[in-house]
This record gives sequence, structure tokens and C-alpha cells, in this order.
Amino acid sequence: MRFTKMHGAGNDYVYVDCFRQDLPSNIEQLAIAAADRHFGIGGDGLILICPSERADAEMRMYNADGSYSEMCGNGIRCVAKYMYDHGLAKKETLTIESGGNVLTLELSTNGGKVDRVRVDMGEPVLEAAQIPTRLGGKQVVEAPLECDGNLYRVTAVSMGNPHCVIFVAHASDDLVFGVGPQIEHDPAFPNRVNVEFVEQISRTQLRQRTWERGSGETLACGTGASAVCVAGVLTGRTERCVEIDLLGGRLELEWNETDNHVYMTGPAVEVFSGEWFPAGE
Repeated sequence: MRFTKMHGAGNDYVYVDCFRQDLPSNIEQLAIAAADRHFGIGGDGLILICPSERADAEMRMYNADGSYSEMCGNGIRCVAKYMYDHGLAKKETLTIESGGNVLTLELSTNGGKVDRVRVDMGEPVLEAAQIPTRLGGKQVVEAPLECDGNLYRVTAVSMGNPHCVIFVAHASDDLVFGVGPQIEHDPAFPNRVNVEFVEQISRTQLRQRTWERGSGETLACGTGASAVCVAGVLTGRTERCVEIDLLGGRLELEWNETDNHVYMTGPAVEVFSGEWFPAGE
């Protein structure tokens, strides 16, 4: 299997070009094996770049545990870079399908290669039943959630996948590795959930750590950063344009008041390409 390793702000995936080779079989098992950082290629999961009847390409994303995910903001920037740099769609505005939605991406190039991408992430989903979450109320803003004997104020947002945003004084390891996985599997979130622990630096700057559903902590989460931008506005903490520092780098977010869409801008980097022979092949 030919593959390319790419990352957006450190959120790294194994990418497979399904325009030029057949769709792999046993995709869930392949994702687990390929993402393994000791015995595989290593990454936060597997992303397939596939033909689409609705867009320039379709992104199919699988977490490191083999579970399917509807959307990945960092991953979709890298798909756009791959499409342009590898000649599949040589244009500076692309449409990419993911999880049934079609997103528009604007590419910035340097030396003939894409280095940054602005993604129209679409409108945030705020209705509790559609996120989905069983927490009370039509919208979940600073709602109480008990976990391990402690009470947390959580804001729930879907950006194509579900997020639980918690503003904290310090995004500690105890929170990320202790509380994160418990909330991921909390019955309040029937499809599991990504958990963001967020420190507010100012009204325009935040620091974020993410426990990602099916992958554990990742160096960045683009849909998570989008959800954090929305949650900052909903809770009255931030302006609509913010910079968010993640472990792997910085993302720029805007929740546009005119069209209600969230826009995310950040890097896309190709690390290496190769050919991998999974066990048994």
C-alpha cells in the first residue's frame, strides 16, 4: 500500500490516495495497524482520499482505534494540500466531502506547494439532540456535568463531530488523561465525544488541549478548535476571531456573524511517503 504521512499542527495521519490505487480492504483493522507508532507507520489515524460525485474529493477518516469519524479539520487541510501538490486538482479553491457534508477550502501556496489552508467549516450545530448529547436543554452552554466526583461546566458543539468544551484555569495532565477519557465515554454523549480543556489567555487568545475520541490526546484538533471558538462566544469569554495555541501549533478561527460559518486557517505539512506491507500481505 502506497501512503503519505502528513500533519496539520502536529495532528498526523496516514493518507492513502484512492484515486490512484484501489480502496483498501478491512479499513478498520488497517487504521489500527497503520496508526500504531511502534509497529506501524504511526499517526492519529488513517485518512483515505477518494473520488467524489459531489466534490473534488472525499475524505474518509478513521481514528487510531479503527472507529470512523465524520470530520477532521486538520486532516481536511492536508487532503487539500495533497490534492494540489500531487496534481489531482491544481486549483486554489477546492471542495472536499466529509461525513456527508461538502466543505470549501482556500489554499495558500509558497514555491508551488501549499503551506496554509483556510477551511469553511460550516455552521456549528448547537441543538443538543443533533450533537448528540443527553444533557438537558435545547442548547448546552456551561451545563453541569459530574465526573469522578467533580462538577464541570461544559459547552457542547458539533462541527460535524461532537465536542465537549470545558474552560479551566490549567489544562493539566490530570484533566486530559484522567477526566478526558471518562467524559468521552459518558452516557451523556451516546456517540462518544471529543473533549477540549481550554485556558483563556485573553479575549482573542486561547490555549487548548484535546482528548480526541478514539485516538487519545492529539497535538491539535481542528474541529475542536472550531468548537472552542464557538463556545468562547456562547459563554461570553471571547471575540468571534481568536488565535488558539495547541500543542502542535497555532490555528486561527473566526465564527462569522454574517453567515454563521466557522472559518479555520492553519498549516498543512507533508512529512514523507512510502510503501507499506501490512502483516500477512
